[in-house]
Amino acid sequence: MLSREITVINPTGLHLRPAGLLAATAMKFSSSIIIKHENKTIDAKSVINVMAAGIKKGMTVTLICDGADEEKAMTKLTDLIESGLGELTTRY
Repeated sequence: MLSREITVINPTGLHLRPAGLLAATAMKFSSSIIIKHENKTIDAKSVINVMAAGIKKGMTVTLICDGADEEKAMTKLTDLIESGLGELTTRY
């Protein structure tokens, strides 16, 4: 089992689009993938559960991956969250 604290940096938090991207990516792995935030335990493979958690920009969550491909899952999901879940753009 691996766990890591990550701060959500995308401007709108985990609303439908980033929650969908996170859940779709999590579903590619056989490992159990959980997000812990405050007193909530969230199944990262469920877009509804991720959205319902109300995670906003600047909030810190704990990502927990447990299973055969936990290292790959942790790396991919950490990179995804830390890159803003596709919502960060450079403006000139």
